[in-house]
Amino acid sequence: MVLTSVHARSQSVQPQQIDLLIMHGQLVDGSGKKARTADVGISGDRIVFVGNADKTHITALRTIDATGLIVAPGFIDAHTHTLADLSNEQSKSNQAYLMQGVTTVITGNDGGSVLNVGDTLRKWDEQGIGTNGILLAGFGTIRTKVLGPTDAQPNAAQLEEMKQLVARAMDEGAFGLSTGLYYAPQSYSKTEEVIELAKVAAAKGGIYDTHMRSESSAGIGLLGAIKETIRIGREAQIPVHVSHIKALGPDSWSQSKRAIDLIKTANSEGVTASACQYPYTASGTSLQASLIPRWAEVGGRAELLKRIDDPQIRPKLIAEMQENLRGRGGAESLLIVDARDRTLVGKRLNQIAQEMNKSPVEAALEVIKTTGGAGVASFNMNEKDIRRFMKEKFVMTCSDGSTGHPRKYGTFPKKLHEYVFETKLISLPFAVRNSSALTAEWFRIPERGLIREGYFADVIVFDPKTVSDRSTYEQPELLAVGMKFVIVNGRIAVENGAFTGVLAGRALRKGSRAVARP
Repeated sequence: MVLTSVHARSQSVQPQQIDLLIMHGQLVDGSGKKARTADVGISGDRIVFVGNADKTHITALRTIDATGLIVAPGFIDAHTHTLADLSNEQSKSNQAYLMQGVTTVITGNDGGSVLNVGDTLRKWDEQGIGTNGILLAGFGTIRTKVLGPTDAQPNAAQLEEMKQLVARAMDEGAFGLSTGLYYAPQSYSKTEEVIELAKVAAAKGGIYDTHMRSESSAGIGLLGAIKETIRIGREAQIPVHVSHIKALGPDSWSQSKRAIDLIKTANSEGVTASACQYPYTASGTSLQASLIPRWAEVGGRAELLKRIDDPQIRPKLIAEMQENLRGRGGAESLLIVDARDRTLVGKRLNQIAQEMNKSPVEAALEVIKTTGGAGVASFNMNEKDIRRFMKEKFVMTCSDGSTGHPRKYGTFPKKLHEYVFETKLISLPFAVRNSSALTAEWFRIPERGLIREGYFADVIVFDPKTVSDRSTYEQPELLAVGMKFVIVNGRIAVENGAFTGVLAGRALRKGSRAVARP
């Protein structure tokens, strides 16, 4: 595969010249239709031709020979933690995602975003970014601004202030409202509070994205959390999206079917509901979030540390932590993947407990208290549930990429390699659609996600024989392989499997263009 000049193929017809022509590839256009042989032409930042270039006498300044390769729309990651990456000079190229074929990332998820959406989007445009970036307004960021890290309910004035902050974020370009109701202090909110804020986002054409209040048997439980999400969608009249859907912990395994049925029923009743998923059996979070009960986090870290040392409170804290640990599959299920104390990285909680000569929960408290906590990969999912969710038409692909977890570097190629080409659980057109066009439709991202004339030229060319993840829990930052070309807004960001240095991404802002319901 080399880039070459193309000359006119006919003396009788005046050829049309474009910037870039991808020829002889198998086109999987994002619609879900079967692959077909087709050429794709690009001029500027747009796709200007899809068809047979020879018959239409199109020539190009540069040509890619995609014989034996797949041509598809650039992937759109529905849930990332790239806010800091895109804003940082050292990581703004977003190569972890480009090498997976991801050309657009959605961030500000789990309720963690920025108050000044407009400032962040302008910064991305000014400094340059490797992929397109989309921001959501963050409920946690907004609630903490108004109420602090307290277990309190807003009065009328405080609720109005939060609503104004959501409105401002939407006006500045946010695509919707995200929540992380599992995390403190968002977990202290009542459903009615969330509905009121979601109504603001709905009025401005936004969506509601959530890390639900529970994904396991804890609290209101997985099914209760899905019902809450559906209620928010119904009462706020807003499309709702369940981030990284899963059945977490042995108590919840096999509940995937009931979860799917709830979402399908909601859609049949007029609630626009969807979900996204990553293809790993381990989730990623912090040691504190996975084990500490939310009441112990009221007031922030300083208050938590006091409670840890309080002899009157500590027994209750330990008892509830033991139940949370059991629900996640025990101490051997928690792998430390990121910590200030680097000697902890790569060890499981049961190993750390043995080294400290403490119980697993006591060891966890020691880590939280003395090192500021740690990031964990929590092995809590069942492969059968993963496969069941993956086959659903409303489930998109997302990485939920976080430091130390291989999903940040491997989600999309792993799905292709393992579930399309190896086990054939899903078809290639299905996988491509659920990684591109479906996400664009649900998040209302105009003119992206399909290989279609007039659409923005976010295009990938990959080798079906070699596309694969390389990242592991031991080496989570190994770049994926198999993406031969990644084109962002008409510019080549990855060429022959290597980053070109081009920062062609854009800060995408919520517009007024309507997108039909899928």
